[in-house]
Amino acid sequence: MTDKIHRPDRKETEQDPRTPHYDNATGGWGSLKGIGHILGDAKPSAAALKILATQNKTKGMMCTSCAWAKPANPHTFEFCENGAKATIWELDRARIDQEFFETHRLADLRGWHDHDLEKSGRLTEPMKYDAGSDRYLPVSWDQAFAEIGRQLNAIRPQEAVFYSSGHAGLEASYLYALFARAMGHQNLPQSSNMCHETTSVNLQTFIGTPVGTCTLEDFEHCDTIFFFGQNTGSNSPRFLHVLKAAVERGCRIVTFNPLQERGLIEFVDPQNLTQMTVGKTTKISERYYQVRPGGDVAVLAGLIKCVLAAEEVAPGTVVDQAFIDAETTGYEEMIEATRAFSWDEIERNSGLTRAMIEEAAEIYLSAEKAIGIYGMGLTQHVNGWLNLGMLCNLLLMRGNIGKQGAGISPVRGHSNVQGQRTVGVGEKSAHMPAEKLQQMFDIKAPTQEGLNAVRACEGILKGSVKAMVCLGGNLIRALPDRTRMEKAWPSLDLTVHIATKLNRSHLVPGRAAFLLPCLGRTDKDIQATGPQAVSMEDSLSNIYGSLGQADPPSESCMSELAIICGIAKATLPGNPKLKWDDWTANYDLVRDLIAETYPDDFGGFNERMFEPGGFYRGNPARNRNWQTESGKAQFTTPTTLSALGEVPQGSSVMTLITLRSNDQFNTTIYGFSDRLRGLEGSRDILLMNPDEIARLGLVEEQKVSLRCAVEDGHDRLVENLTLTAYDLPAGCVAGYYPELNPLVPLEYHEKNSQTPAYKGTPVEVIS
Repeated sequence: MTDKIHRPDRKETEQDPRTPHYDNATGGWGSLKGIGHILGDAKPSAAALKILATQNKTKGMMCTSCAWAKPANPHTFEFCENGAKATIWELDRARIDQEFFETHRLADLRGWHDHDLEKSGRLTEPMKYDAGSDRYLPVSWDQAFAEIGRQLNAIRPQEAVFYSSGHAGLEASYLYALFARAMGHQNLPQSSNMCHETTSVNLQTFIGTPVGTCTLEDFEHCDTIFFFGQNTGSNSPRFLHVLKAAVERGCRIVTFNPLQERGLIEFVDPQNLTQMTVGKTTKISERYYQVRPGGDVAVLAGLIKCVLAAEEVAPGTVVDQAFIDAETTGYEEMIEATRAFSWDEIERNSGLTRAMIEEAAEIYLSAEKAIGIYGMGLTQHVNGWLNLGMLCNLLLMRGNIGKQGAGISPVRGHSNVQGQRTVGVGEKSAHMPAEKLQQMFDIKAPTQEGLNAVRACEGILKGSVKAMVCLGGNLIRALPDRTRMEKAWPSLDLTVHIATKLNRSHLVPGRAAFLLPCLGRTDKDIQATGPQAVSMEDSLSNIYGSLGQADPPSESCMSELAIICGIAKATLPGNPKLKWDDWTANYDLVRDLIAETYPDDFGGFNERMFEPGGFYRGNPARNRNWQTESGKAQFTTPTTLSALGEVPQGSSVMTLITLRSNDQFNTTIYGFSDRLRGLEGSRDILLMNPDEIARLGLVEEQKVSLRCAVEDGHDRLVENLTLTAYDLPAGCVAGYYPELNPLVPLEYHEKNSQTPAYKGTPVEVIS
């Protein structure tokens, strides 16, 4: 790799003119065209426009895409381009039934693109895999439940894994977690294990909460917002309205990210006719710095050094010493270690100059109230814990956690990924206390810690995991080391997929395999007591009710909750306190259970679930109630200046960053336009700085391969990638997730949470 520092010959928010880029602001006409394209492609049911009109509004349908907050006073249209895509995609008129699988064997379908698999339509009837014909064949619900129950009872509880994608509502998620523990295990991995588990584990250590501390109101009072590794324009576009309002009242925004992402550069509100036609765009980031992947630790160390230098010049006016003394521990050790780092080391690891970092520090120091925002650019690194620890350090130094207009705010991906953990989907007893379950249900719940996603995969490779139940998601496609995992998956005795659409994970069946069609969040959910609502939690800890309005794709589709209860009833011995039929008939009863299990968070759940803007379940750190081991907020002592597990060695070894396109949500590929990056067409591309292309003796449009440079006895290779010049820091390459997941070793993950290092894997470029 090269030690070349970011070029200062152009403005921070200007993209390299030699490379593809998008000339327009995020939002605006481009956003409307994107929605129009997906409407034409998916041809959704007639309910689409009705649902979009009430999406993310009180008693409407809560978006199935990102987890951004839903305001109490919504816009005329409270959905974004990507939220509209998710809704339209789910309302597809196409259907998959017995006739589809009579035409297509699984071996044939494995040659299809992910986009084409999902575009085939909604699943409509329960099916069981038949190895002789290599097809899924229809099966009755009763037969499916009975056979799944027999399979689960044929193995030890610890040999089963119950995965959840982050889509299912709080009600289904609670019963899923209860089912697992009643069966005798806590093997409850979740999609957060691949993205924000770094947050859940490490924020708990640092400030005593596994989630962010901010509310929507804080963004009305902050003086500055510092972004690290989060792409708002594609991943949480409704957040841009909040940022626009903040900028317009004088808030200053600073962004650190390896790529120039348009959403954090400029925005045009597509609901503001004046701005759409004759008005000026809103500049979002005042400063935008292209930090090297893994270099955020060094940036934060530099910012902290600037805070310390300012305090030395004006003692008692910069650092909030009273707050530090009363509320924190570990401060002296942290500043001693940070002072020991030289500016040369900081520049080399960050890829930024000292002057750039000092410029950003001036903005931070000018602010009385600051918010730190981050995404997977911080969490998906081997030393992700240190990324988060250093960000907390910077905020704690000036008392910027636990006061209005300040705090730390991770932006979650899936719509209910945070909420599922809140109601017990997780591998620890703390997620759903055993003594509480004993009291409420007369079950002896396990206390042994269960398996997260990485540990479950290790179990599959070793043969100690024998059954995988998936509540939504496309797990095999989302995992690291995918080639190894796809080879091991068929050795499972049982695979069960509860899903709305066909995806690649369904094409790798276990010895017994079931594909169970469920209602989507857009669908009406009618049970014995009438229409049912479901609920979810956003990134800011607000709880919302959601009502589907579309006719289900078939009469054979069941709700996620009903399917869970059906499997549980067929698996577990009789227990009068496990009222699976009653809970299926009336989801109010499930919400009562949630409130009883978590009274501090969910008191009066049923009465509050349709409060405008959701009801806030609270956060102890927001009130400076630090539920840590010491009872205080914990400063983190830095041990290195890089979040990378392995710094690339050799001229052709570089750091891989995996990306999602603007036409994508997690593993769902809506289309082949990455408009906001100026990229169109094939996803099999490799992005590289044009100077690095020249240095390596390569040429644009050349076909290259990538080989993982982690030496652990496994050869990981992705071939036939088209080399594309792009504005990236030196020493790194970028390409799409999940196509490049096979390059990331299962064992190459964040130190404390086992989150895969999708943003910092060393790879060798092979021509």
